[in-house]
Amino acid sequence: MFNSKKLERIKSQGRLIFKASFLENLSAAERYEFLQVCHRRTYKADEYIFYQNDPGTGMYLIEEGEVELRVEGDGDVPPELFKLSAPEAFGMLSLSHEMRRLSTARSVTESKLLGFFRPDLERLQDRHPKIAIKLHEMLNILLSRQFLATIWNLEKVAGKTFAYSLILDEFYRKPGENDEEISS
Repeated sequence: MFNSKKLERIKSQGRLIFKASFLENLSAAERYEFLQVCHRRTYKADEYIFYQNDPGTGMYLIEEGEVELRVEGDGDVPPELFKLSAPEAFGMLSLSHEMRRLSTARSVTESKLLGFFRPDLERLQDRHPKIAIKLHEMLNILLSRQFLATIWNLEKVAGKTFAYSLILDEFYRKPGENDEEISS
């Protein structure tokens, strides 16, 4: 039997997954299955969730509270800050790509997050491959948007020839060639 606290938590998580744009291509039943493999985490105010350059292991959905993403600058460049709240998600690209974290995530207020990590995605692939495929599709859409925005900004700063040459150089790079430059 459910106690009222547990029932309220389930309702809160249900509201979250129906508002999260990251999950918009999933049906209600698929969102429920996704929720079953998530892990609830609570962070105190000013507690760090992860640090820039840490290995990425998964994503988080904000159920309650506020999270700040901080991108450290180089030299005299001040850091960029992004404030997020429910039902926003962050860290999605680390699910299917072995990427280092691009920012530091800190809980501004006491926060409740739902974590979804690479082993959870693998479990979902085994149990519900259709849901896993839809999540991969959404990750690819997000990655494509970021890629296009990066190209456009690189064009503005360095010119079209440099931007497109850089893309082609990477596309035709042999596996293992210059990997140390890319991962640093």
